Amino acid sequence: MMIEPIYTDRLILRNWQPEDRPLFARINADPLIMEYMPRVLPPADSDKLVDRFQKHIKKHGFGMYALERKDDHAFMGTVGLSHVAFKASFTPSIEIAWRLDYEFWGTGYATEAARAVAQHGFNKLGIEEIVSFTVSDNTRSMHVMEKIGMTRDEDGDFKYPKMPKDHPLSNFALFRLSKDSSE
Repeated sequence: MMIEPIYTDRLILRNWQPEDRPLFARINADPLIMEYMPRVLPPADSDKLVDRFQKHIKKHGFGMYALERKDDHAFMGTVGLSHVAFKASFTPSIEIAWRLDYEFWGTGYATEAARAVAQHGFNKLGIEEIVSFTVSDNTRSMHVMEKIGMTRDEDGDFKYPKMPKDHPLSNFALFRLSKDSSE
């Protein structure tokens, strides 16, 4: 299934293309970009992640988009929506997430793309609430969540279920955005 692109002033959120895979693999292999993830990904695992993105899109009609800059068509990473794939106090739910190449950090691109994806979710897909979560120390990601209007739900903070309880990356902060609060 193809998803309809989303356009912003500077960005195109679009379907994945074969030439995106090696660029996304480089992003997933970068220790700085993957600082708050359990591990960097080898190319085969990065490709499996893109395959999962595409299966989600085919099944649900939405998912994680490839992110492209309009002016030069540079592949920048991914931003999108997906069903949370584990059980927690806030599931079932739809998550908004992003992963951009380091060169695009601090430019407002993640905020611009995430804001457009959230509005698409609310206005075109009929989603009532979107969540986002990250390692409690990941202030950069939490800043994007706040900039798109999300509110921290400290009562919803949780231990990531696929991590050992004492792992330094196991404590997660939960943020929420409702359709009503985004209008």
